Amino acid sequence: MTAKVTLSFSDETIEEARRFAKREGLSLSAWMDQAAREKALREVFTAHAEAVGRAGLDLESAALADASEVGMVADVLFGGRPRAA
Repeated sequence: MTAKVTLSFSDETIEEARRFAKREGLSLSAWMDQAAREKALREVFTAHAEAVGRAGLDLESAALADASEVGMVADVLFGGRPRAA
């Protein structure tokens, strides 16, 4: 479903949007829809990252530790040699 809305933009903003839309082979409407969707997703992901941080979870460190552990197990099992495919 598509909603028609009236929006106002500064001359500079609309010219940049037109230029980017043309460069990407999109209509101005399609480009603006994509830009708005991407901005909304960034807001959601930022809010999630902030919530994870407030909860005291350090997911990056946990992922790095997991990768290190996988490497250590591979070294023990395969003697540091690459596994056969």
